[in-house]
Amino acid sequence: MSAARSLHPSPRTLEVESLDSFDRLVAAGARTMQGWHAQSLDLRGRTAQLETLQAQGAIFLGCTFGEGVEDALRSRGALIFPRLEAVPFNPYRAHLYSPQELYAGISGSRYEDTLDARVYQWSIRPGQRQRLDATLAAALHDHSIADALDELTRSELCAGRTVVGVMGGHAALRGTAVFAEAALLGRLLAREGRVVATGGGPGTMEAANLGAYLSEAPEAGFRLALDRLATVPSFLPSVSAWARAAAAVVERHPDGTPSLGIPTWFYGHEPPNFFATHIAKYFANAIREAILLELCSGGIIFLPGSGGTVQEIFQDACENYYGAPETITPMVLVGQEHWQRRFPAWPLLQSLAAGRRMESRIFLVDTVEEALAVLDR
Repeated sequence: MSAARSLHPSPRTLEVESLDSFDRLVAAGARTMQGWHAQSLDLRGRTAQLETLQAQGAIFLGCTFGEGVEDALRSRGALIFPRLEAVPFNPYRAHLYSPQELYAGISGSRYEDTLDARVYQWSIRPGQRQRLDATLAAALHDHSIADALDELTRSELCAGRTVVGVMGGHAALRGTAVFAEAALLGRLLAREGRVVATGGGPGTMEAANLGAYLSEAPEAGFRLALDRLATVPSFLPSVSAWARAAAAVVERHPDGTPSLGIPTWFYGHEPPNFFATHIAKYFANAIREAILLELCSGGIIFLPGSGGTVQEIFQDACENYYGAPETITPMVLVGQEHWQRRFPAWPLLQSLAAGRRMESRIFLVDTVEEALAVLDR
């Protein structure tokens, strides 16, 4: 698959992402590994099976083998990408991140010690972007994330459901009306059976993922969570305190509704939020932005924001402008004052859409309830 998510996986390849999958294939009578892509498997206990299977055309990504097996597989036609020990992440990972993985240890240590922070620090080392091994590791990682994200969209989580994007500013503080409105939007979308997708960061992105996560919680529990989060309004000055407050809410509500966050280490100073249950975090921001917009088959709701949100509005508008009629999705801007006067994206969007098929698919409303009503139509 390409680094940017593929909607049409090749029928000639087979992802083997667990030892159970490998064992099932062998038990079913497999004789060849042609087209197998094995990711991050410890195959030291499978030497006998590997010796009996035809290896021509197999690809092993970051796997571990018994003594002499790796050289034997290469000599028999397998392609082996080695483990990269000098990077703080797995470039061949088979699954998306969870907040618990990225923030492991946050309850008793600083954010700077978490996986998320260590990966960001690795990515901004002087000269890192010019190093071949570093750029290769980052590209392999983003490919693996795209692959895992593609699998998620074909999973039970997304089956028969539309994905609705919620875009907005990262600076919205917990405890404000803007944050509460974004949380209400995520809650209402999830209650209607939609999958909520955001940029995965703080501010309105966190709020929308929070609302989706607590969509099945009683109203009193939802409001109490908002109040508790408000005691730590921002990830500044302490990401540690900000993340711990969110982790405490998740601990009190361990079975929240799944939603998606797609953040990036390109903006690593903005930490991922704790309420997106599935996190597709990329190094390449351009790929991340394109994938996030592509995923939102049910449209995108743009809450008040600034530079990043404006960029997303017109990136989405460009896709709708040139898209086939079947691919045009709703664009709903929330906040007439904000989008007509403070950042007048709406007049330009109207002019761009005039006379195009997308003209009937753009909307300007004032409340999240109105935004939801537009999507319901």
